Amino acid sequence: MITPVSTLGRVLLALLAVGSTAAAEPAWRPLFNGKDLTGWSGWLGQPHASLDLPGEPKDAKGNYTRPLGADREPFNVFTVVTTDGRPAIRISGQIFGELRTQESFTNYHLRLQFKWGEKKWPPRDKHATPRDSGLLYHVHAVPGAEGRTWARSIELQIQEHDVGDLYAVGSQISVRSRSRPNALSLYDYDPSGEWHVFSQVPGSSGRCIKQPDNEKPTGEWNTVELVCLGEDSLHIVNGKVVMRLHGPRRIDGPQPAPVTAGPILLQSEGAEIFYRDIEVRPITEIPAEFAEK
Repeated sequence: MITPVSTLGRVLLALLAVGSTAAAEPAWRPLFNGKDLTGWSGWLGQPHASLDLPGEPKDAKGNYTRPLGADREPFNVFTVVTTDGRPAIRISGQIFGELRTQESFTNYHLRLQFKWGEKKWPPRDKHATPRDSGLLYHVHAVPGAEGRTWARSIELQIQEHDVGDLYAVGSQISVRSRSRPNALSLYDYDPSGEWHVFSQVPGSSGRCIKQPDNEKPTGEWNTVELVCLGEDSLHIVNGKVVMRLHGPRRIDGPQPAPVTAGPILLQSEGAEIFYRDIEVRPITEIPAEFAEK
């Protein structure tokens, strides 16, 4: 004889099921401790000629001739501050460079918040020039390698009005997209479009433009998420998937080769920006809320 389950019993079973599901969810782990830059390494490129750095070599035109590197940080480009009552990483943008995790990641879900500051610096200090930074992933070159300011990687662009764009920085990746009418060099993400390969090499920007624009106004906090699983990645802005990408390849060898792991890098690129709540968790599948319907 089967005994009917009481209402209370059904409630308890449901709670147990929810608890089991919750327990199975991987925990988020902070990458910023709110106190200092433990776990991160900074590197700075060549300063702009407008900066006064006694002893740094310049050419005949007055331009600095070498990067500052990892050991010289004369302007406090990377610091920890309190803003809006909470700790955040401040990247001043005064010198182009990078803040890179010392850890490498694969098959993960990353999320963070950012907001723009007020300061802008040469050569990106004009009123009409958008504030710029960037989240680089699958990084596969050491800082400054090949004379590059930005290491070979895939970039989730963080720039005013362009958050979520792709730049394949010295690399290669595919996106379903469509070329813009009368602008054949510009492509928009389109989940129903044809696959196109993007690569930032001479003669090509390696850019694909996110769709839709889901960025909040300058001065407000935005949430950016990055999902990387095998050869797939998702760019997510304020809870909305704005691009799905596939097949990342490194192109610094004799033949293109898959690249699905690497450190995470935040750019200093001429504009003041604040990052907080940087955290990551391992995944074995695309999170349900971002899976293709």
